[in-house]
Amino acid sequence: MRPTLIAAAVGLTLCTSPGFAQQQPLVTETPLRAHLSFLADDLFEGRGTGQRGGDLAVRYLETQAAVIGLRPLAGGGYRQPVRIEGTRLLDGSSARFQAGASSITPVLGKDILIGTSSGKAELTVDGPLVFVGYGARAEEERWDDYKGVDMKGKVLVMMVNDPQPTAAEPNRFAGKSYTYYGRWLYKYEEAVRQGAAGVLLIHTTPSASYDWNVPATSFSHERFHLAGAGNPLEGWLTEDMARALFAAAGQDLDTLRARAETREFTPVDLGIRMHAQLRSAVRQVEQFNVAGIVPGTDPKLKAEAVVYSAHWDHLGMDEQGAAGDRADHIWNGAIDNASGAAALLAMAAEAVRHPAKRSQVFLWPAAEEQGLLGSAAYVQQPAWPLKDTVADLNLDSMNFVGSTRDIGVAGAERSSLYASAGKVAKKMGLTLAPTIPDLSGAYFRADHFNFAKAGIPAFNVGSAVFSGDGHFEFVKAPAASAARLVAFKQDYHRVSDEYHADWDLSGMVQQAQFTLNLGYAIANDAARPRWNAGEAFGKVKR
Repeated sequence: MRPTLIAAAVGLTLCTSPGFAQQQPLVTETPLRAHLSFLADDLFEGRGTGQRGGDLAVRYLETQAAVIGLRPLAGGGYRQPVRIEGTRLLDGSSARFQAGASSITPVLGKDILIGTSSGKAELTVDGPLVFVGYGARAEEERWDDYKGVDMKGKVLVMMVNDPQPTAAEPNRFAGKSYTYYGRWLYKYEEAVRQGAAGVLLIHTTPSASYDWNVPATSFSHERFHLAGAGNPLEGWLTEDMARALFAAAGQDLDTLRARAETREFTPVDLGIRMHAQLRSAVRQVEQFNVAGIVPGTDPKLKAEAVVYSAHWDHLGMDEQGAAGDRADHIWNGAIDNASGAAALLAMAAEAVRHPAKRSQVFLWPAAEEQGLLGSAAYVQQPAWPLKDTVADLNLDSMNFVGSTRDIGVAGAERSSLYASAGKVAKKMGLTLAPTIPDLSGAYFRADHFNFAKAGIPAFNVGSAVFSGDGHFEFVKAPAASAARLVAFKQDYHRVSDEYHADWDLSGMVQQAQFTLNLGYAIANDAARPRWNAGEAFGKVKR
């Protein structure tokens, strides 16, 4: 036989031999790139929540799940309904502040962002502004910015982020790192619990970790939340507008900020009333998570599962075109997060061919960009019992620059997943990227967080793009590669997040392979992952 035929025959023998199923799965670039380029194509119209592009993405993912051979859910399909409410602010909406005889009218979109999650199409908000510092109630930190003051009917003004460390308490609220109390989601949730008429967050790029364009883009689109009571009014103020309002109240913003850094802070009535008219188009939308299962092989361990997740949605499209580029009206979301969705498909295909002792669940949540809604719905009604779910490994905004000598595992240090990740990295010839303070709250901004809130060890694997800090050792052209990674911040949540055929996807393949290898290490281990002793994260209120 000719050498090529001999090689082919040997390959066929290996593929069909009994021992082949036990070999380690190998993620390859070809299917990953194909899925990525297709999901990020204009044909999918930005995979918007409640839009045709989102429906197309779901149809594609469930079709691929079937082709791959993933086992469907209990009902026989791959879809899990997510019932949400969509609200888009209409023309005729307005906001005005009255400070004594002075009236301040901010420009919507430029000075202030407003919306509602109340489900009401016509709404009038008329209430006093009260500054509540960080708007945090954290029993474990002995912190309460509300001090029992009745907030019903009031519009709360608060800072983004959480109380900063001091020389006396360098580790309060996780030191320099973000905690969940710093996230806009928590602040909106707490305002609902307080019975407030509204909540306005003061935006600064350092405190939010992103520019004004990120919330501005969100509020210019249809916004979604899980069906149920929400805030009558919620939004953001620019720092300049906040300064003007505080000055009109005879207050200094920086002075009150400093006061809010202490436990003794009490809410400050600014003596200003907000008058807002909100006209909104409201609709009920059914979206879908997509999920499929690879059953485990061990008689006992197969009752437990490892979940891999990556959201399929992005920001969709509008009729007018994106700000700054009137010719382009599609937010393709190639990196965020066609990359993760595509990687999960490539990983799932390998998992089907190489099952592990524990079962494996591949989950594509919906509406992540709207506040992690799909994963929140999944946790409420899981396809696999939460008590038998041992970990969630999430992929979001993956490495498109090139392979690295290390891998990011930020958040894994909260649990035994960190030790497992270290062992997997070593076998792959990688090191773990240094743990750095989570200054942007990245741990709370991806779908794994809802699993963590439910008590399941979880983190976002890789995080190279998600952190946007460039602290990774690239194999080729390290400085230039790091600069390309950091530069993605200019494409994040913009129409320029598009697929490019010349991308070096070796780092994305590497990241997907590491995630799958880690999943197998967890799935084949007799012991379940566990949170570290004393881990305060589990005390965060749902």
